[in-house]
Amino acid sequence: MDALVRNAFQVMGVLTRVGAEHDLSLTQLRVLGLLRDRRPRMTELAAFLGLDKSTMSGLIDRAERRGLLARGKSAEDRRAVDVFLTAVGLELTERLYGEVRAALLPATGRLDPEQRHRLTELIEPVLAPVAGAGEPSPKRIPARLELAAD
Repeated sequence: MDALVRNAFQVMGVLTRVGAEHDLSLTQLRVLGLLRDRRPRMTELAAFLGLDKSTMSGLIDRAERRGLLARGKSAEDRRAVDVFLTAVGLELTERLYGEVRAALLPATGRLDPEQRHRLTELIEPVLAPVAGAGEPSPKRIPARLELAAD
């Protein structure tokens, strides 16, 4: 458990630093990461992040002004509002992903490919959503970036 917590602090430190270099808070960085491969409704995104509706709206407003995100009517329910990355937001998200990956490389680079694969296998069940507390599930779209270290 201690190693998992220390690793979480290590990763959060990297995310916080990389986000700050792009004038993004850790929460804004999380939003961009969540939107990489899905188009959730505003309410689902707020619930996943543990934010109230007004806080979520303010967060999305600021990202919209920067041209990173947009809102649109849901194709499934015209009353619902989806949030998605713009082309500018996607480009930034991909760049951020590369920067985070490079910042973590000194740690992950010590592992051989089999160890990285095994680490992924061990971590995935820990990350699996707990009933009612998981990632936004709607309209998952194909991942745009390869997540494996190889």
